[in-house]
Amino acid sequence: MSHAPVMLTEVLEALELRDGGVYVDGTFGAGGYSRGILGGADCKVIAFDRDPSVSKHGDLLAEAFPGKFQLFIAPFSAMDELLTRAGSQGVDGVALDLGVSSMQIDQAERGFSFRFDGPLDMRMSDEGPTAADVVAELDARALTAIFRAYGEEKKARRAAEAIKREQAQAPITTTGRLADIVRDAVGKNPKSKIDPATRVFQALRIYVNDELGELLAGLQAAERILNPAGRLAVVSFHSLEDRIVKRFLRNRSGGDARVSRHAPMPDADGPAPSFNLLYRGAEEAGERETDENPRARSAKLRAAIRTDAPAWEADDSAFLPRAPRVFELGGAS
Repeated sequence: MSHAPVMLTEVLEALELRDGGVYVDGTFGAGGYSRGILGGADCKVIAFDRDPSVSKHGDLLAEAFPGKFQLFIAPFSAMDELLTRAGSQGVDGVALDLGVSSMQIDQAERGFSFRFDGPLDMRMSDEGPTAADVVAELDARALTAIFRAYGEEKKARRAAEAIKREQAQAPITTTGRLADIVRDAVGKNPKSKIDPATRVFQALRIYVNDELGELLAGLQAAERILNPAGRLAVVSFHSLEDRIVKRFLRNRSGGDARVSRHAPMPDADGPAPSFNLLYRGAEEAGERETDENPRARSAKLRAAIRTDAPAWEADDSAFLPRAPRVFELGGAS
């Protein structure tokens, strides 16, 4: 699988790089966006990634661009806190490439993919419960809620109950065994080319890493750290992510009259828009890139320009899907 950064040209154009600027690469990975930014202007890049294994790529980039690059092993949701602590006066652009990287998927020992049989881990960092812990300790009700909310799996209950039956017989510790259990429970859809285990694996990965909560917190952090006229560029790969980005930017640009038809109309004297949308909808990868890199086929780029209005102090929880409460290991809360 290709490790090439998706929609790199479009992201760099959206950021409108300038000499002397300071930019954040919130999802460093193998460093594709960071290298592209550093090669596009005489600027500085501050990168974030919660995967400690990417440090080797960061060291190479720091050597290639002395004094121009810094990597924090931390989630991008902490960007404003860490940059403020480091004395930053703000940044001129933030780029986010969401979801699991192809580099992580290609490592069987990380347990992200059923393409390789490996330990059922799925953690982007090396901390916290693994996917094996989740399927072992949460009950069928909790797993059903997770599969529905984060995988949009129509047969969530059937998959969850099958997992708990098999777990009672022997611990589920590998990606291969979990995939086989889910395939048998869900069954193949003759009209779909998607593996029957895909949605359950996606749901577990999102839950283990709190990806959607991190995304919303990261968008809020970018709002706080971006200078006026700074640019935000976000590439998403599935509808759950894209929906959050779309709703957040629409809301912050003043185009969201109310979060839902059940919510009250906002106060006319409410906060001024903190972003202006760069495009009306989402940009997609070109045909040449999608031919060369299959990962780009589902990519959507949304971008916006920071205004000089203060960052909003708002409860954005309605932007998240109707997800289950955070279940504690040891049983559902």
